[in-house]
Amino acid sequence: MPLFPDPRVAVATLHGKAAALAPALVPLGLELLAVAVDTDALGTFSGEVERPGPAREVVIEKARRGMAASGLRLGIATEASFGPDPLVGFLPFHHELLAFVDEFHGQVLVLESGGRDTNWQSLAVATPAAAEPLLLACGFPEHAVLVRPNAGPPGLPVAKGLRDRGAVAAAIAAAAAHSADGQARIETDMRAHMNPMRMRRIAALGHQLAERLRSPCPACGAPGFGLHATLPGLPCAQCGTPTDLARAERHACAACGHAEERPRADGRREADPGHCPECNP
Repeated sequence: MPLFPDPRVAVATLHGKAAALAPALVPLGLELLAVAVDTDALGTFSGEVERPGPAREVVIEKARRGMAASGLRLGIATEASFGPDPLVGFLPFHHELLAFVDEFHGQVLVLESGGRDTNWQSLAVATPAAAEPLLLACGFPEHAVLVRPNAGPPGLPVAKGLRDRGAVAAAIAAAAAHSADGQARIETDMRAHMNPMRMRRIAALGHQLAERLRSPCPACGAPGFGLHATLPGLPCAQCGTPTDLARAERHACAACGHAEERPRADGRREADPGHCPECNP
């Protein structure tokens, strides 16, 4: 029995994401169709266009635009954010969202993945030689870079998708000439087709989605039943006081709303006293 009456899925992308998602989703009988949607209108990494809202809303809107452009009733899109690690500020962090919009069952699934396995870097430079440490660290030329003026009003030119040292040197000279401080800013190009590390995280989210779609709702049978939230209160192993750590998981159906409380997937039943507000105030 197929998961959906029409297995075609609109993948809203200009950057080859359908190919990264296909190995996980095609075995489910889905047919991924790349739909050329101007996703830059919803924000760019290089700063020309600000994201118009929270990442979760934007990724869903991307998926819906792909569906509208193609006339399909299933849609996928991804949205990424890069910046300092929220816990260890000096390390870069990658947060990726994947939205799956399913009009057959009236549901939206948003999956997320985050981690430090990213080559996101940004550096102000005055000369090509000063950019060399960033190029070496980010995996250039397999991973492309972009160059823009370091200071000045919005709308200044940005050179993207650079994978040649000569092109990088020329872009640095041009950007520095346009910049109010005489410097260029060089950054890793984080668009998926220019960044194999990001593409691997997108592929991993495809596998998460596949696992989710393999799980039907116990109440209505819609595909996609899975983890919705964690419930805090894991008791301290020493005194039994509830901690902020998850004691259980809430699994839910985005189609009918049916929900169940389930034990932690890792089987953990007690928290280390180091997390306890009584033992370690």
